Amino acid sequence: MVRPMQVRSAVIPAAGMGTRFLPATKAVPKELMPIGDTPAIQIIIDEALGAGIDHIVVVSSRSKPAIEQYFAPDPELIEALKAKGKDDVAERIASIGRDWRVTITYQDNPRGLGHAVGCGREAVGDEPFAVLLPDELMGDSSLLAQMCGVCASTGGSVVGVKQVPREDVSSYGVLAPSGPMDDDGVIPVADLVEKPPVDEAPSEFIIIGRYVLTPDVFDEIENLTPGSGGELQLTDALRAQASRSPFSGVLSSVDRYDTGNPVGFLDAAVAYALRNPDMADGTRAILTTHT
Repeated sequence: MVRPMQVRSAVIPAAGMGTRFLPATKAVPKELMPIGDTPAIQIIIDEALGAGIDHIVVVSSRSKPAIEQYFAPDPELIEALKAKGKDDVAERIASIGRDWRVTITYQDNPRGLGHAVGCGREAVGDEPFAVLLPDELMGDSSLLAQMCGVCASTGGSVVGVKQVPREDVSSYGVLAPSGPMDDDGVIPVADLVEKPPVDEAPSEFIIIGRYVLTPDVFDEIENLTPGSGGELQLTDALRAQASRSPFSGVLSSVDRYDTGNPVGFLDAAVAYALRNPDMADGTRAILTTHT
């Protein structure tokens, strides 16, 4: 019998160069660029915390010291803000890492997403864990929380999925279901197919940037054969898991924003500003002047 284990850690791969945002990312990591008044990585972290996770593992690059600095305590700044009566901002800064912990690990030689996830092995340990790709922001924590529950109940890995028109599937990893989707949007998975031709796609369910994985995936990553450019593909490790263990997809019904390009980033920033009571009216006024 599989012993259910709570998902306590989340791995955030953040070692990328952010080339689509150069020259800004020459100095500022994309993960720290603001969505409204909140760094993008903090929105990802808040999603994880909302799903009951309390250990954040950031896979960074030594060329991005600002990420580590973001998590470092700064009591002098907090006191200076309090002295100016800015208690709310001081509290936001003080809360970073206070009720949850962060581990920074490094991907010194980027070799794909599989390699990035593998860099979190020592920090995660022998427990199931989440992977949250920082180029995708979710509207809330409900998808991740459900995925954690499915992992606990099945003892197998879980991927978040979205249903797209069939003509779009060839740009993504696609599920090959082993049975029908249940009433909760959970799909049993037989295999995963990377960027199939439209006429060969096994479904219209594409993998999005949320995963809850059992720790044996680390062994699968270590056994991978490097592909194009020497990269280790996470999908290949997941396929190995799906071939021998329970594996599920969970259909997402939450808002999702692709911040991997400047236009998508702007879309997310506007959407989050409209949801913020302190920014909504001003944002609507600005949008009105440009339409």
